[in-house]
Amino acid sequence: MSDYKVNKTIEQINKKIAKGQAVVVTAEEIVDIAKKEGIVEATKKIDVVTTGTFAPMCSSGAFINIGQSKPLVRTTKTWFNNVEAYSGVAAVDCYLGATQTCEDDPLNKRHPGEFNYGGGHVIQDLVAGKQVHIKAQSYGTDCYPNREIEKIVTLKELPNAMLCNPRNAYQNYNCAINKSDKTKYTYMGTLKQGMGNANYCSAGLLSPLLNDPYLKTIGIGTRIFLGGAQGYVTWTGTQHKSQVERGLNGVPVAPAGTLSVMGDLKEMSPEWLVGQSIRGYGCSLSIGFGVPIPILNEEILKFTSVSDSDLFTQIIDYGYDYPQGISRSYGQISYAELKSGSIMIKGKKIPTVPLSSMVKARKIADILKKSIQKAKFFLTQPQHMFY
Repeated sequence: MSDYKVNKTIEQINKKIAKGQAVVVTAEEIVDIAKKEGIVEATKKIDVVTTGTFAPMCSSGAFINIGQSKPLVRTTKTWFNNVEAYSGVAAVDCYLGATQTCEDDPLNKRHPGEFNYGGGHVIQDLVAGKQVHIKAQSYGTDCYPNREIEKIVTLKELPNAMLCNPRNAYQNYNCAINKSDKTKYTYMGTLKQGMGNANYCSAGLLSPLLNDPYLKTIGIGTRIFLGGAQGYVTWTGTQHKSQVERGLNGVPVAPAGTLSVMGDLKEMSPEWLVGQSIRGYGCSLSIGFGVPIPILNEEILKFTSVSDSDLFTQIIDYGYDYPQGISRSYGQISYAELKSGSIMIKGKKIPTVPLSSMVKARKIADILKKSIQKAKFFLTQPQHMFY
């Protein structure tokens, strides 16, 4: 017997979606609904809560089939606009990583480097329909005698391209400061000396995994919004952690869960896949990512009704501690405080800088909401859960 007063299944919710009867709200909207109507009544009423985030996600890339040549070729090195892709896969398949830089990039030889173009930018150019220069080499074999190919292609002309991201949608992340006496250039952005700014990277109450802290509705096969198209969760991400410190609401108070995801690159949009140049650090790719949370019972509804004042992260020094592998927090801070524009650390008022876009996170949650309401997006039953 279930201890819940309300019990729904994904199948039941999908039937309501098909009939246009499902009640769908965003993770922002559910906060006031839960306060006004109470958890039980809100659970009866609401079927799906949509989430969204848009931020740099370095552990991303694409498996691409560049097409065969005559005579045939088995590529061992491949470049897209002079950005090398890993070719130790098979024949004309390769993996283009979002953080790979151009062959002639000066990197950090003159610090801080600008990193103007890399794998993330190539992926954005491809989904934007731009022409991309491909060059590939091989040592040649009896069955694949060709040793070099070179061509200009568009994404549409490529036989296959899959966005395949080993680690996305971090469940919470550090707030970064710099306690040193020199400016630091990090993947968390430029950090001014003497705690001149505090950078953070989360959509807070809209962030997908903060709305399902134990991943009770998310697993292998979960359909998601990915890069402007429908994608799927394929496994946990490469830095996934479940045994972490949590608040009384069950939400981790430091970096925790991550997801490995995949989708058809040919269906995606340059609005939701944007190449990034992070000064002094390297290249990356900002990704639009959203997960619909099925409201199966009161517990799930309660998880989704958290506000920014209920969500906390740790303040970490990226000037010395982080690069030296020292685990030390300089305080716990709520996302409500971070989003206010400034925080106080040891009596000092420090401006906060978001690396994720709340405007785009809201847009993703709204796109998901409307797609479900119009029966263009259905939920999937996970084939394997992670907890």
